[in-house]
Amino acid sequence: MAEDPGSGSGGRRPGAHWFVFFGLAAVIVVLDQVTKAILVANLDPGQSVAVIGDWVRLVFSQNSGALFGMFHDQAILFALASIGVVGLIVYFHGQSGRSLYLSIALGLLLGGALGNMIDRVRLGYVVDFVDIGIGSFRWYTFNVADAAISTALVMLFALALVPSLARMAERPSGG
Repeated sequence: MAEDPGSGSGGRRPGAHWFVFFGLAAVIVVLDQVTKAILVANLDPGQSVAVIGDWVRLVFSQNSGALFGMFHDQAILFALASIGVVGLIVYFHGQSGRSLYLSIALGLLLGGALGNMIDRVRLGYVVDFVDIGIGSFRWYTFNVADAAISTALVMLFALALVPSLARMAERPSGG
């Protein structure tokens, strides 16, 4: 028999933190696109500007591949794959229950995926610009979307090691 919509918790089972999930994703997309627009307006492709000596530089890089610059000239393929990934992230968030931790991790992942997907569809490449390293020892050039994706992956890896993280700030199940 169906539950009375007016009983208990108002007929709604508390679920995932959708506002946090979509809100964080939107913030990441906006920050990503704004920082890229500022960079593109002020630097030419390949141009570099020192921020903290040689340690941190801004470099206008056009990444036509994915995964740290691998698989060059496959932007359209990765844009199409990104649509599927975005769908999976949203679906998984809906299945993730009441975990604020997962909503944050998946919101970062969604925002990063959307930020880079927008570049691939609009430009045919992803704008990367943060260059960190010492001398010739450099990390891969990245952007805000990449940083959000990396943070999300670290959070998900930590969750695999410490499953109790998923219960941090979990919504009560109601009664």
